[in-house]
Amino acid sequence: MRRAIEKADILIEALPYIKKFQHKAIVVKCGGRQLLNKHIINNILQDIVFMNYVGLNPILVHGGGPRINEELRKLGQKIEFHQGQRVTDKKTLEIVIKELGGLNQEMVKKINQLGAKAQGLSANAGSVIKASRLKQHHGRNIGFVGRVAAIEPQPVKELLLKNFVPVISPLGIGKNGQIYNINADMAAAEIAAKLGAWKLVLLTNVKGIMRDQSDEDSLISTLKVAEIAGLLKRKVILEGMIPKVNACIAALEKGVKKTHIIDGGIPRS
Repeated sequence: MRRAIEKADILIEALPYIKKFQHKAIVVKCGGRQLLNKHIINNILQDIVFMNYVGLNPILVHGGGPRINEELRKLGQKIEFHQGQRVTDKKTLEIVIKELGGLNQEMVKKINQLGAKAQGLSANAGSVIKASRLKQHHGRNIGFVGRVAAIEPQPVKELLLKNFVPVISPLGIGKNGQIYNINADMAAAEIAAKLGAWKLVLLTNVKGIMRDQSDEDSLISTLKVAEIAGLLKRKVILEGMIPKVNACIAALEKGVKKTHIIDGGIPRS
């Protein structure tokens, strides 16, 4: 009985938010070590299904870094990043495509098992991301890494109209048919902007942006775009957090109302 009352209280507390975001698109990006923890990913997908049930329009964009790294290690391939972007040669690209495709299918299957309807979208099927090669990244060629040239929103809109949850892999396709590895945070930001999403939520495996990495109580709960340059200069924002912050800025500048970087490991976050 107590658990039933607690669940009812949670729903009652959520009602104003459910009403506010009814029929609005919310882009959620998950990735990182979350994808290696079945309990965490199950909680995230349950939340996605709940959002769908109560009339929101969740769109899930996923990365796959740790899974890709595991496969690269098995094959003896070099793992290299430059300014938060994966250096992607031809062999690495093949592995990226394979692992992202497998993850996409797994997530679609799990969402369907949880009671909602989901469909995967990637460069191979229902392509959403049009890309061009990122020839230089801070002065370096990093291989088959792309930037988002355009977003084709129609496949996503059609799924939302049928009450499906779109599950999108961050692979882009160029004019010549070449597939490119796209940073998942930036892909999510561009998708959110093109679809006029109300929110962009980037799930990570840390609490968020910390003023002091050694102090768990130094979480920055709210941040304005104007403050970011100073935090970058002082190296408060580092490594993998840099693409996330850049993605949030891009989304906000293109009309997304709010962006969030939150710990995906916290249930119901």
